[in-house]
Amino acid sequence: MKVWILGIGMGPQHVTAEVASALRSVDYVVASEKSSDDSLLALRRSVVETYAAATPVVTVADPPRDRSPGLTESGYARAVADWHAARAQRYADVLQSRGGTAAFLVWGDPALYDSTIRIVERVKALISESGYELEYDVLPGISAPQLLAARHRVVLHEVGRPVHITTGRRLAEAVAAGQDNIVAMLNPPALDLSALADWTIWWGANLGAAGERLVSGRVGGVADDIAGARRAAQAEAGWVMDALLVRRPR
Repeated sequence: MKVWILGIGMGPQHVTAEVASALRSVDYVVASEKSSDDSLLALRRSVVETYAAATPVVTVADPPRDRSPGLTESGYARAVADWHAARAQRYADVLQSRGGTAAFLVWGDPALYDSTIRIVERVKALISESGYELEYDVLPGISAPQLLAARHRVVLHEVGRPVHITTGRRLAEAVAAGQDNIVAMLNPPALDLSALADWTIWWGANLGAAGERLVSGRVGGVADDIAGARRAAQAEAGWVMDALLVRRPR
């Protein structure tokens, strides 16, 4: 059995020639389905229809995950680990049943805040226990930070200085540790930016997809604009994924 893990950016317009070629070579695509009207699954289907229309998409019901807002750091890690284990088992069942060559289509880039590689490693171990071998390869895609910088026409870091990439859950921790040029992804719906009122922000939602919204400026002056743009993106697309760059004033 063979698996391709393919980065697809935010849809057909971001698929590289290398990824498109690999997609045309597979027997089927495996995709999680979160609900009966899963709009992100629909976007994955649009990628397949654009580059490999005859390739079937095999959907797998996504297992539930504990998303309680009060989870501790260890509780969050445990909830994600349990979710990944359940996903891996469901994917292994599909791959062992169908065999051949499959693809997983990953939003953005598989190397940045995505766990498909980790999950496929679990799948590989599960299949090995049954006496079979699974090989996999990874191809990159356009990431959210790349799109964010391009849309705002900025560089993610100043000359000779670093950029710190983290999640919205850990933004305050990064600021407390002295980071002053930060990209945050996987942000909660009501990310508290009040402590960064004098910082500059470049924010974007649904970058490169339906509902795209962009806001930039001094955090204290545009916080309400960001909240409104996030609501508008949700209303237009039915989902929201946002990313931001914040920089302390020099």
